[in-house]
Amino acid sequence: MDKDILKKIIIDEIKDADIAFVGDDCNLKLSVTSNQFSGVPIIQQHRMILNLLKDNFESGELHALSLETHSKE
Repeated sequence: MDKDILKKIIIDEIKDADIAFVGDDCNLKLSVTSNQFSGVPIIQQHRMILNLLKDNFESGELHALSLETHSKE
């Protein structure tokens, strides 16, 4: 899946997100940093991102993703 599309999907909902990618389609790691994650448990942070990408997983556009999230604080 195109990284620019992934970035747009996330930024449309999490406006202050800083996004970094490592790897490629088969071994893609996504790192998202946002103030919206402040005080939110990591599992919930991951759910926020995965919910944004749900349609992409269901369609098969995205099939594997390693996820890392952080608060900007």
